[in-house]
Amino acid sequence: MLRYTIRRLIQLVGVVLVLSLLLFAWLRVLPGGPVSALLGDRSTPEKAAELTKQLGLDQPIFVQYFKFLGRAATGDFGVSTGVQPGDSALDIFIQRFPATLELSFFAILIAIAVGVPLGYLAAKRRGSWFDNLSVVGSLIGVAVPVFFLAYVLKGVASSSLGLPSSGRQDAIDATRVTNFFTLDGIITGEWDATFNALEHLILPAIALATIPFAVIFRITRAAVLDVLDEDFVRTAESKGLTASVIRRRHVLRNAMLPVVTTIGLQTGALLSGAVLTERVFSFPGVGEALAIGFERRDYPVLLLLIIMAASVYVVVNLLVDLSYALIDPRIRTR
Repeated sequence: MLRYTIRRLIQLVGVVLVLSLLLFAWLRVLPGGPVSALLGDRSTPEKAAELTKQLGLDQPIFVQYFKFLGRAATGDFGVSTGVQPGDSALDIFIQRFPATLELSFFAILIAIAVGVPLGYLAAKRRGSWFDNLSVVGSLIGVAVPVFFLAYVLKGVASSSLGLPSSGRQDAIDATRVTNFFTLDGIITGEWDATFNALEHLILPAIALATIPFAVIFRITRAAVLDVLDEDFVRTAESKGLTASVIRRRHVLRNAMLPVVTTIGLQTGALLSGAVLTERVFSFPGVGEALAIGFERRDYPVLLLLIIMAASVYVVVNLLVDLSYALIDPRIRTR
């Protein structure tokens, strides 16, 4: 297991290097650029040439790339030219990633808490009105665009329920320890700050959870249906085992492998930055920074955020693979 983990971590380094090179080249061929974004209407050929030389954009792309690698090895990923001009790209990531992690955690928590039990119950009641209604609901969850649902929640639910529709927290005097607003309030004992942050998470988390919920529900339902048809389940029933024992030891445990894989993939996707949801709710996370970065051609921020998003995705999938051994002991011997 240790050897497998080390091999996967080495693969992660290779993935990051290849991705960084491809991103570096791709961002440089996009129309516009940081020079035009910084100068705006004041741009003249002379000013543009001077700023291009100052930023090092007049050098060959491979020279720029290897200089970037050298700076990145020391923690210098460049300075933002659009998202938060003048701030370090690394500081922007450190500041915004906790917001995306917090939002993604609550979104995937909602998706799991609703999708797994609902998928199991739908499978147990295969062909019933409950099963059919649940399948239709999951199809709606996949079909409805996230941004549309986000605007509906922002306009309707926010006004009728009085829930906050933008930002991470009201302008209150709260102590910052980890930059996870809900956790900071618990650590410092400022429970009002924690509840306020939770209120700001409700609507964006529900909007973000719809697609993961639908996918997790359908995979859970299909996996449970497959397991229910297995001989060992009928054998357990014939032995007179209680329904709870059969459900816990035989059905759910054997159905969990594809469900865990799906949860891992969905979590990795959420942590990569929920661009649309964060944009609609003005949630200051990685997704919003990516949207602003693309608008303003902020190369340093875009490069770092996309690389970190890919790294998080690979690490999450590694954790999912390692969790297989806990769910199915047979995998430990392979």
